[in-house]
Amino acid sequence: MGRKKPLVIVTRKLPDVVETRMCELFDARLNIEDKPMSRSELAEAFRTADIVVPTVTDRIDSELIGQAGEQMKLIANFGNGVDNIDVTAAMSRAITVTNTPGVLTEDTADMTMALILAVARRIVEGAKVIPAGEWSGWAPTWMLGSKITGKRLGIVGMGRIGQAVALRARAFGLQIHYHNRRHVASAIEEALEATYWESLDQMLARMDIVSVNCPHTPATYHVLSARRLKVLRPHAIVINTARGELIDEAALTRMLELGELAGAGLDVFEHEPAVSPKLIRLAAAGKVTLLPHMGSATLEGRIAMGEKVIINVKTFMDGHRPPDRVLPSML
Repeated sequence: MGRKKPLVIVTRKLPDVVETRMCELFDARLNIEDKPMSRSELAEAFRTADIVVPTVTDRIDSELIGQAGEQMKLIANFGNGVDNIDVTAAMSRAITVTNTPGVLTEDTADMTMALILAVARRIVEGAKVIPAGEWSGWAPTWMLGSKITGKRLGIVGMGRIGQAVALRARAFGLQIHYHNRRHVASAIEEALEATYWESLDQMLARMDIVSVNCPHTPATYHVLSARRLKVLRPHAIVINTARGELIDEAALTRMLELGELAGAGLDVFEHEPAVSPKLIRLAAAGKVTLLPHMGSATLEGRIAMGEKVIINVKTFMDGHRPPDRVLPSML
């Protein structure tokens, strides 16, 4: 008689092909309606499942982990980051944590570039004009944006996504600058013609466009603080496709309201899914471009994430170390 299949509880709807494979391999409980699980439903999942597959919208803190049953052994996060999970608390309960790194790199970099263009060239504003019946024809000084070729792009966090953004930006003729905990490999730096800044403040003061591409950890919370945002020049634009908590959103909003920044493109927000009414008003006035956390939203990307989750679960169940295990020391 074969081994009993592990009970795997999936907190959100995943692409059909991923869910079908999960049902074949595991005793999978799916969230067909895609209604986010309540706190009590998550607690029940931790009490009964062998494995839980949460997403970025599920807060897996120490209290929740403390309610886990003895059989609960793996949190296989469907997501690149693990800032939604208390990894230390999981480790103390001998629960392994995995994530899905690397598969969202190109998609997120594409969206970063799209936001740079959207803000600089006022694409979202322009897209509303014709449907609203407000276009009376071309005019030489109407809907003027700013050119990006020759401008300086400062990338905060030069990991996989930051490098992919730099590669795209080079093709648009942007000058690449970056701040990171350490230099990237000299071959990469040379290929991108990238300038390294040890001081983030020094870099910010010189940039035309700033893109935040680092993970959210306790050390990077408000990496663009109110003080650092003040260092930016009034013509600068800020792009965030990483995590909302990386920027002091209230300070950014104030500066946009006062015209102390030229614009911003945000795909993530500090208190998701809530978005500040002030930001929404600024978006209506064309001062900021807001997207509903779409950076990784390609079918191919989400399927690749699901495949990584399945590999991590399968490897773990076979008694081996999962390829994408996350340890507290890595954060």
